[in-house]
Amino acid sequence: MPTSRQGTRRPLALAVAALLLAACGGERPTSDEGRGTVIIATAADADFLLPALVTQLVGKQVIDQLFEPLAVMPANMNTIGDVGFQPRLAKSWEWAADSLSITFRLDPRARWHDGQPVRAGDVRFSLEFTKDPAVASRQAGGLESIDSISVSDSLTAVAWFSRRSAEQFFSLVYNLTVMPEHLLASLPRDKVREAEFARAPVGNGRFRFRRWEKGAVIELVADTASFRGRPSIDRVMWSISPDPTALWGRVVNEEADFVEMLRGEPLAKVEASTTSRALPYEGLDYGFVLFNVRAQGNRRQSHPVLGDLATRRALTLAIDRQAVTRNVFDTLAYTGLGPVVRAQWSADTTVAIPGQNVAAAKAMLDSLGWRDADGNGIREKGGRPLRFSLLAPSSSSARRQASVILQAQWKEVGADVTLEDMEFNAFIESIQSGKFDAMMHGLHADPSPSDARGTFGSPANPDSPGSNFGGYSNLAVDAAFDSAMTEFDPVRAKALYQRAYAQIQSDAAAIFLYEPKPVAGISRRIEGVTMPASGWWTTIADWKISPDKRIARDKIPLGAPLLPVAGGDTAKSGAP
Repeated sequence: MPTSRQGTRRPLALAVAALLLAACGGERPTSDEGRGTVIIATAADADFLLPALVTQLVGKQVIDQLFEPLAVMPANMNTIGDVGFQPRLAKSWEWAADSLSITFRLDPRARWHDGQPVRAGDVRFSLEFTKDPAVASRQAGGLESIDSISVSDSLTAVAWFSRRSAEQFFSLVYNLTVMPEHLLASLPRDKVREAEFARAPVGNGRFRFRRWEKGAVIELVADTASFRGRPSIDRVMWSISPDPTALWGRVVNEEADFVEMLRGEPLAKVEASTTSRALPYEGLDYGFVLFNVRAQGNRRQSHPVLGDLATRRALTLAIDRQAVTRNVFDTLAYTGLGPVVRAQWSADTTVAIPGQNVAAAKAMLDSLGWRDADGNGIREKGGRPLRFSLLAPSSSSARRQASVILQAQWKEVGADVTLEDMEFNAFIESIQSGKFDAMMHGLHADPSPSDARGTFGSPANPDSPGSNFGGYSNLAVDAAFDSAMTEFDPVRAKALYQRAYAQIQSDAAAIFLYEPKPVAGISRRIEGVTMPASGWWTTIADWKISPDKRIARDKIPLGAPLLPVAGGDTAKSGAP
């Protein structure tokens, strides 16, 4: 697989800079301006804006506005075959008789934001780029079954699969983001994280990139010439606040228009406000404790405490999942079912949720040799205390609150747990490098139940485990996942997924705590909002601002800069 292309061209940085000037500074006023600005208040920033590198949810929300997929899944989140999928970059597709290839015919109107046409070569390049080990893309795992993409002509791309599978169409269109070959081909693959494009991308979606000020704001503006139609708003901005507990106030005070998760007093405040309202929706998020079964800094060695299966089982018995869920979310969350959420078709809501048994946990620890010999409340074995740290991101109040409850429950059975709150980017760096004992994990699942294989399936390379941060491995789990992913009968597939989920629970690879019932806070100015379970943000381009409820920032022309101030007036304009 080639890692670069050589040729006579301007240096990439200069070329991208020139294109960004054209893309961001070349807007011209249009007669239908004044459609307004939607500001999304968020506690976390993006990590990258180059699609193949994105691992954080805010980054995913942004790139889904900037880049069009080949096709999108239906509202019922079917992932088997292509029933209900809707065209986007591809205006049509055709399966081969043996189902080992799919021919996609691109919409000839599709353009990159620098004016270049989207071509079949971009599709081929994007697969090669994403699967290149030097790029180390987490999306590569979802593209394993796709051998290659060939080009029949400038608008025809043929995807070739190594095997038939129930979700091969979904896997391709959901995991492959088409990127511009003419801007990225000459970029050294091992340097992509430092590339300008990773911070200032040129896409083909209904919004164009405008700016990203790390820790402050990401701004996108409407592409008035989009082949799919101009967005119903002028711009959308992610405004990052250092205080996650204050996000609701920004919506109530009209400093922002949307916050994706509310609970407790903030929810009551939004519901009581005359400027905002609460909006329940179905989501794909779930939270759990993930044990690192590998030694910190050496993924090929077992963790000295958590690498033992029986010890993990005892620690799991000590936890009251229902109490954690109730104390953190009140009634706004379900107790976790496993590495699956209720919106996914593989979920079984009748499955028994493991309960707490403190006496059994203590007895098991005793039998394993973990005893409190000196009476200090902490068990030891062979001179080693039953001690580990629990890592949580400071941006998530729910995960931090859950950590405190877990610490107290583990203390009751003689485990000494240290809580570590970490800034979000540092948290991501720690878990990706394996430098943690246990962590409060929060995932936004893919619509497909096969998504759980990436987190709990055996990594092909222990030193580079992808999203399997805990290093868990069980061949029986791998076999159940693999069989489910090739099963076209939904009933049999669901049974196989359930087998994998049950084994993961039995192995105490994680403690599945909660599945939030998401309730967003949204300005009463915003109309026409739908919130698909596959991603509430996927419909932003169709949100509308009521003409009689527009405020100062909505009247700023499309080509003019808008500078939000976190926690302050967001209607100010100024120099870019």
